[in-house]
Amino acid sequence: MLCPRKITIYRKAENMSDETRQLPTSLELKSNPSYRLAYQDEDLMNQDELRPVRLMMESLKPDIALDKANIDSTIVVFGSARIVDRETAEHNLTAAQILLDEKPKEARRKLRVERAKKIVELSRYYDMAREFGRIVSEECKKDSRRNYVIITGGGPGIMEAANRGAYDAGCPSIGLNIDLPREQEPNRYITPDLCFHFNYFSVRKMHFLHRAKALVAFPGGMGTLDELFEALTLRQTGKMQHIPIILFGVKDFWKKIVDLPAMVEFGVISEEDLDLFYEAETPQQAWDYIKRYHAVHEEFKKRRLD
Repeated sequence: MLCPRKITIYRKAENMSDETRQLPTSLELKSNPSYRLAYQDEDLMNQDELRPVRLMMESLKPDIALDKANIDSTIVVFGSARIVDRETAEHNLTAAQILLDEKPKEARRKLRVERAKKIVELSRYYDMAREFGRIVSEECKKDSRRNYVIITGGGPGIMEAANRGAYDAGCPSIGLNIDLPREQEPNRYITPDLCFHFNYFSVRKMHFLHRAKALVAFPGGMGTLDELFEALTLRQTGKMQHIPIILFGVKDFWKKIVDLPAMVEFGVISEEDLDLFYEAETPQQAWDYIKRYHAVHEEFKKRRLD
């Protein structure tokens, strides 16, 4: 209950004229966060409640840009950001060896040299990814609708190589970069208008597969495994369009990393699931398989319609 003094003060304030009250100016009103247009209010957009809106915007932005660029279909290239070109790999090995020579008994430096040697061995896949990007882009650049455009995660390593191959051919390519704890810069070979930046892995993955006509996976780490197995799962369960999934380096890398036949033996996948991917040894072999795959499926669709 208000005391008599507080009631008197309240009534005086209530009876004050507009001239007597200290009203905010128009500038003060406009400078208040509440006055910002909703889509320009960063504080609002970053709130948890607006996550569905952010997901929708992150989904729509690339779609609008790719439609504007007349891009009907893509070929996805996955692979390690750490597999660099041979010259860079050999330079890194030399640097690691110099450090080891300073302290020959230090275990961490020995390990760094061994890893650097492995990257030198794997650097041939950088060349393959670059050649693959060039071959695909050369054969498809005559199409005004831009089919089979190379799309990567937009970072260094194998991703850079595939974008670089498209650049060598004078063709556009797409990069889907993402915020990571270790800042990942977009590689310089992506077409600037087709270089996108994501916060959500889920939306980024959707855009990898949305227009995909094929998926090509080179040796890579956890990110590559994550992306590859999501695509295999979607194909296995019929949740995406029929596309060929091609693996480079099956003998040298994939068989040592993932034992899919053992999964058949244990009964956790079917033997037919092993047909979901194709092993390629050369970029031309991979591209020829993609063309045959879609030619067969087009013929099959025509027969069904007839």
